[in-house]
Amino acid sequence: MAQAKSRKNAAKGTLRPQIRIMFRKAIAMGPGKADLLQAIGETGSISAAARRMKMSYRRAWLLVDTMNQCFNFPVVETLTGGKAGGGAAVTDFGREVLQRYREMEDKATASVSRELQNFSSLLTER
Repeated sequence: MAQAKSRKNAAKGTLRPQIRIMFRKAIAMGPGKADLLQAIGETGSISAAARRMKMSYRRAWLLVDTMNQCFNFPVVETLTGGKAGGGAAVTDFGREVLQRYREMEDKATASVSRELQNFSSLLTER
């Protein structure tokens, strides 16, 4: 619940740090990939998650592919079409990755909250 609240505040201009986890030359996990993973989990579909996030299916698929290549196990599994209609599912491992990432976000935000308040006075209010 805290994550959803902090993202709503971020959209309104509240400051928060962003964490990107680099693996070799790729970003294994960052705020956009975490939001995509969450959206896939909620919609059961890469294309529906992409629409929700206002990005192309190709972009979403490339982000999922990067995540799947960076981690020891797939974070998203795709299901082929047919009578069941296809779709995608966040794996148990993917849910663990997302949970750990969200915990890091929360800890980072909490650890610099005073500094962010002080920093905000340096920013324009336009």
